[in-house]
Amino acid sequence: MLEVTLESGGFTLPAPRGSLKADAPLAKLTWFKSGGPAELLFEPEDTEDLCTFLAALPTDVPVMGLGLGSNMIVRDGGVPGVVVRLGKAFAGADNVGDCTLKFGGGTSGVLASSTARDAGVAGMEFLKSIPGTVGGFVRMNGGAYGREVKDILTECDVVLRDGTLTTMSLADMGYTYRHSDLPEGAIVVSATMRGEAGDPQAIQAEMDRISEAREASQPLRTKTGGSTFKNPEGTSAWKLVDEAGCRGLVIGDAQVSEKHTNFLINRGEATSADIEMLGEEVRRRVHDKCGVTLEWEIRRVGKFGATQVVPAL
Repeated sequence: MLEVTLESGGFTLPAPRGSLKADAPLAKLTWFKSGGPAELLFEPEDTEDLCTFLAALPTDVPVMGLGLGSNMIVRDGGVPGVVVRLGKAFAGADNVGDCTLKFGGGTSGVLASSTARDAGVAGMEFLKSIPGTVGGFVRMNGGAYGREVKDILTECDVVLRDGTLTTMSLADMGYTYRHSDLPEGAIVVSATMRGEAGDPQAIQAEMDRISEAREASQPLRTKTGGSTFKNPEGTSAWKLVDEAGCRGLVIGDAQVSEKHTNFLINRGEATSADIEMLGEEVRRRVHDKCGVTLEWEIRRVGKFGATQVVPAL
């Protein structure tokens, strides 16, 4: 048995077959390159290992999934409980026929879209533009360039917080804009998606068009987290941010991108508090300017640093 001590107390667990690390740095695993450690970082060997681990974990210990860390601010005080990161064992795809592919939860959007291309499956090109993993964009109904995960998902395999492995249909997910009804602490270990028959060369051309559009409009070569705020009904978040005079706005070493104002940037040494405070200041200025309250699209997780307070609108 493995002796484990967290803020919530001590307990014993069967030793997992995967990697389990205490006080594990998360900044290097996120796109912003900021934030504190995970109390425990678990990278399961396979689905069975994950099920066994979560079943034995005390119910009061929080669990959070981590993909590529793109759509996330990890606060400077770190993340309590267990952070689950799906590694290479969960990165891959099987062609199950009828223009349908089954992706592991740790599969990147780039790999998912290129696998679909090679299989002659169209309709999944937009996945290339989502900077994360299948597990993450299934949870948040990720989307871009006119399509969302809800348009292609048929079902997904999910390990619930109690270690139960279950299959959820598209209807079970309760998808709305950048939201699902996936239970707290649940981890998507695979997802089945259906497209339509297409020519690989035409699919590649569409992927190239998407890549060129992103390169031209987004600050991809910076420490950023992707789109910061959800688009309000009938308009775009970036337009409201721009109209509120926030282009290039700086707090600490965090900045609103001058290239795309719905992106925040770590210019080098920004803390997560700098980034989150900048986002909240943008929300305040937009609300004062036009009366719209922007909703965060980026997840903000963990605890503030010991002396930090981030005022919210």
